[in-house]
Amino acid sequence: MFSTLINGTRDRVAKRRRYNQLVNEIMGMTSRDLADINGNRTDMLHNAYREVYGR
Repeated sequence: MFSTLINGTRDRVAKRRRYNQLVNEIMGMTSRDLADINGNRTDMLHNAYREVYGR
């Protein structure tokens, strides 16, 4: 039971770390970068969340 709790916590921390990395990358993009790839920051953030958390 304790190992399940620890493993669940590790998984959540890893997901949060990955999500934060993606957010930092997206937020670090300039408007020009986004225009070059025809991207939308809001959509990219939403997709990053879905990619990490699957919702």
